[in-house]
Amino acid sequence: MEFLYEYGLFIAKAVTIVVAILLVVGGIISLASKQKHGKGNLEITSISDRLEEIANHARQLLLTKEQLKQFNKDKKKRVKQENKDSKEIKGQVFVIDFNGSMDAHEVDNLREEVTTVLTIAKPEDQVLVRLESGGGVVHGYGLAASQLQRIRDKNIKLTVAVDKVAASGGYMMACVADQVLAAKFAIIGSIGVIAQLPNFNKLLKKSNIDFEQHTAGEFKRTLTMFGENNDQGREKFREELEDVHQMFKGFVAEHRPELDINKVATGEYWYGSKAKELGLVDTIQTSDDYLLTLNETNKIFSVKYSIKKNIAEKFGFAASVALETALVKVWGKTQTLFR
Repeated sequence: MEFLYEYGLFIAKAVTIVVAILLVVGGIISLASKQKHGKGNLEITSISDRLEEIANHARQLLLTKEQLKQFNKDKKKRVKQENKDSKEIKGQVFVIDFNGSMDAHEVDNLREEVTTVLTIAKPEDQVLVRLESGGGVVHGYGLAASQLQRIRDKNIKLTVAVDKVAASGGYMMACVADQVLAAKFAIIGSIGVIAQLPNFNKLLKKSNIDFEQHTAGEFKRTLTMFGENNDQGREKFREELEDVHQMFKGFVAEHRPELDINKVATGEYWYGSKAKELGLVDTIQTSDDYLLTLNETNKIFSVKYSIKKNIAEKFGFAASVALETALVKVWGKTQTLFR
């Protein structure tokens, strides 16, 4: 009986501790869930300083002490002479990275980055956007392109560099620039529109499931996933796609009037070299080489805006890591779990 009493007491303590932990955790999550996202974090870092650090580190590894001493001496003389001779004001280069997804949610950060640049940029400055995107939703990439247009409207030189891909909505953004750079094997183009959706109507009928949909307006809904589609709806849907395609073509033709728009707006894509022949891009060059060239006469800065995670998100991530670590310890495994 004494053993059962002690065992029951132990169980009661254990349950109390577990409940207390759950209450604390629940309280934290409840409090955090009521919080709004904190303000975003704006980072402006010097790419020029980073390039200089790389060069200095390489010289320290490769040059002898005498060679390094002579280099530093020559550099001081060169800089002094350049400052004496040059009366030209050297501009600054602001670098923005845009890696776009299908829903183009990255445009929220892009608009903040563009606004930041426009508040500090001078006429002699310029902006480089390192762009990577295969396109996505029309309204999202339309807004992203409009954000880049804000730079052009302020008469600030805009360059877009494509190292990997700028297709469809990605190219819609790229064509806004004063000049478009592309790596030799970057994917460029895909000036077209696509929409697709499954239809489960036959499956529902086979399972004796009725589906009702009521609309006001003849074309409030053209195609549906669950109802029975008809030729009239399909024709209207194709008409809407064609309207969007014409808007896309007009936008590209407006910004790159030298293009044979009917030749390139077929939905096809090309690699960098061919894209240059067609006039879709201006220069075959990587963003890295372009930055090294700019760094000779300009100070280069990276502008990045990101949203801070709230407590709930941070707590969830920490809990996930803790759980994974615990499972690894228990099971003796080292691979990532449940991802």
